[in-house]
Amino acid sequence: MPDDSQRLMPRLRGHIVETVKLAAPVVITRAGIMVMAAVDTAMLGRTHVDQVAFYGISVAPFIVIIVAGIGLMFGTVVATSHAVGRGMDAECGNIWWRSLPYALLLGMAGFGVCLLGEPFFLLAGQTPEIAEGGGRVIAILGIGMPGTLLYCTTAFFLEGLRRPTPAMVVMIVVNLLNVLLNWFFIFGNAGFPAMGAEGAAWSTAIVRLVMAAMLIAYVWWMPGREKYAVRGLLERHWWRKGKQQRRYGFATGTSYTIEESAFSALSFFAGMLGTLSLAAYTIQNIAVAFVFMSALGMASATGVRVGIAHGRGDWSNRTMAAWTGLGLVIVMLGGIGVVFAFLPASVARIFTSDPTLIAAAAPLIALSAIAIMTDGGQVVMANALRGAAEAWSPPVIHAAAFYLLMLPLAWYLAIHLGKGTHGLIYAIIAGSAVSVVLLIARFWLISRRQAAIGLAT
Repeated sequence: MPDDSQRLMPRLRGHIVETVKLAAPVVITRAGIMVMAAVDTAMLGRTHVDQVAFYGISVAPFIVIIVAGIGLMFGTVVATSHAVGRGMDAECGNIWWRSLPYALLLGMAGFGVCLLGEPFFLLAGQTPEIAEGGGRVIAILGIGMPGTLLYCTTAFFLEGLRRPTPAMVVMIVVNLLNVLLNWFFIFGNAGFPAMGAEGAAWSTAIVRLVMAAMLIAYVWWMPGREKYAVRGLLERHWWRKGKQQRRYGFATGTSYTIEESAFSALSFFAGMLGTLSLAAYTIQNIAVAFVFMSALGMASATGVRVGIAHGRGDWSNRTMAAWTGLGLVIVMLGGIGVVFAFLPASVARIFTSDPTLIAAAAPLIALSAIAIMTDGGQVVMANALRGAAEAWSPPVIHAAAFYLLMLPLAWYLAIHLGKGTHGLIYAIIAGSAVSVVLLIARFWLISRRQAAIGLAT
């Protein structure tokens, strides 16, 4: 008879292979959302430091709005993966159709919020120059909000079907388009005026509308469209029927908003320290946000695999799927952390050629080597809990870790003690470390409880 370890290893290898197969295109897709911001920052870094600062202050709240919207749409992937796990293929099309008008409504609401950028920045303590420049940029970025959420909910639908590759292909194509448009709009080539940060925003807004149209067209024509009923019409009472779907998304959106708004507030602290500090923190923030989106891709794959096992009532594989995702993200981010720790100036040079800005940003990037692992681990475990139908424990834990701990600590270290932007990174490490420990403990607790119920029955 094989012993436990002999039975465990093939299962573990299977989980690793399946998670990586699903995660690889999802990682590229999620990272691609931030590649646009990273490319924008890198190209603006060849203009003037104030353009980087304008873009940085606008991206901070804009990322909050995007991530909140992505979180609100997360019910699409949870509902789809549960339907697949239960063998209810035709219901998947209904789930997608319910998500489309919801995404459009949220996107328009996000655009409306983006129009209030300048007064918001002034209230947040920014200088009139930064508030005016950042306000113009975020208003333009907001035009792409509906396209962003229509793309994301359609990508979630495909991920729930375990078909993440088309979203990856679309993301690669539109990122190439973004580079071309930036060349036109930022620097004023091919007869266009040089618009700097505003030009980068126009490029991104156009590209986000294009990517939504491309992915929706794929779903309409995809193989298996009859099986999943994607050409059905929007149901009567779609809002009422999508209540459970929105419930998952509302909890996730709350969690994402808590987390990202707390991180966005750190950019405002950096702005209080001066233009150079804000520009340096922006470069570090974009580099880390790019890595975080990669972790979000691993988290999404973990959530799908946990969700499918949950839909089948397979508690053992549900638990193993979660631990596999956590282990893989630590390995992935550990490798990136080595680069951040030992080559921080090289990373900074990707975004700017200004020696002063490189010198200010490099130490922040080096410190972030630890932060990316704790932050990536906590987002994977939060999605594992969501896949296990634990909707509200992640936002509660995030509120405690980021609002009650990280933000006060950041102000105390950076402003009160005068440690500057370094203090902001120390606070990020502390908050995300507490978050990942609490999320792991919660998942372990529900898994142990479910195992006990299974043994009792």
